Amino acid sequence: MREILPALYEWYAAGSPFGLATVVAVSRSAPRDPGAAMAVGPGDEVVGSVSGGCVEGAVFELAREVVASGEARLETFGYSDEDAFAVGLTCGGEITVLVRRVSPADDPAFAAVAESVAAGRPVTVATVIDGPAPRGATLAVWPDPESEPSPTSDSDSGTGAGAGAGTGAGTGAGAAAGAGSGTGAAAGTGSGAGAAAGAGAAAQAGAATRPAEATAGAGRVAGTLGTSGLDVAVTADARGELALGATGQRHYGPHGERREDAVSVFLHSFAPPPRMLVFGAIDYAAAVARIGDFLGYRVTVCDARPVFATPKRFPPGVEVVVDWPHRYLGGTTTDARTVICVLTHDPKFDVPLLEEALRRPAAYIGAMGSRRTHDERRERLAEAGLTERELSRLRSPVGLDLGARTPEEVAVSVAAEIVALRWGGTGTPLTATAGAIHPR
Repeated sequence: MREILPALYEWYAAGSPFGLATVVAVSRSAPRDPGAAMAVGPGDEVVGSVSGGCVEGAVFELAREVVASGEARLETFGYSDEDAFAVGLTCGGEITVLVRRVSPADDPAFAAVAESVAAGRPVTVATVIDGPAPRGATLAVWPDPESEPSPTSDSDSGTGAGAGAGTGAGTGAGAAAGAGSGTGAAAGTGSGAGAAAGAGAAAQAGAATRPAEATAGAGRVAGTLGTSGLDVAVTADARGELALGATGQRHYGPHGERREDAVSVFLHSFAPPPRMLVFGAIDYAAAVARIGDFLGYRVTVCDARPVFATPKRFPPGVEVVVDWPHRYLGGTTTDARTVICVLTHDPKFDVPLLEEALRRPAAYIGAMGSRRTHDERRERLAEAGLTERELSRLRSPVGLDLGARTPEEVAVSVAAEIVALRWGGTGTPLTATAGAIHPR
């Protein structure tokens, strides 16, 4: 939903109801993941997509009906063998879409949620999709104050090139309020800065209709799913999912009872984009930073050499820091989603850096170099006291075997390994495999 927030802000601030369709479940080769959204606003204006074009026409009509009636609807779309002209997914997958009406009267907390998303602050929206609870009812949950990560970079040295806090290339609402650190000016690229301003304006416009608890932000909740017991259970789960950046369904009893599945609730987590830390400001780093930005990471490039670590050598929206790599890493924050790419392949840089990296949370730690370099580096790390378990986390030589030669090809190789590790892929050509492409 990040990319369609500017339009939603405008409609909401104007008090215009709109139909918001959200993918809440998928199976097989569905074209979009849970959380993908499409909205139909005033004048039948459409923003976003739930299927890449397959069922948008049907969802458009459904959204119009929901806006008129005020009653949320749940519909499943799949491929129909019986009627080739029926609305469905030609890819053979299946998606379930929840459509609900949003306006200041229907959802008073929406402005507070939208403001948090645009600013890169974490929040989860829980929505009832089925069962003996009001379908479409929402509960917004912010993390406990002590566990909420900062939406901006926490480095205080070097030259900040501006860190867009959004996904992709820093466009749309998700790129709002990028706050660069260091001496450089911070600014999200594309329309991100405008989206941030729109968020603030919409939040002010909706403040009069916002419940008091929604304005507090971290540690609070806003809205209700129908019963206090359900609210309590979902709040606890929502904060757990938010810590992982996870989105998906949970099931409860009517009053939040565990191990029951009477009520289905969709938890949509809006966590700040994960970080990619690239060490070594060489030509390969520029390519890796570019593809990391494309994949939705908030990218930081760090090098101790000022002549190489200059913002002009890297894509807009990438933060550039001049500091010793191990010192910078020791003073910054990583979590279970952070990707660390060590491209220095110089012992005086990468050994102390990897000694720090392998002892902290990270989803991926890769290091560039030949097999000889890897063996020598691993020996030095073992001498420094790293255990076999810690050393096993190192992906080196970095990347998948694609036969890459150019910096851009190497970046694709690295990105492919990151994606495969994240989702449990094998890197095997699909032509050499059988069965479902995506797990059910």
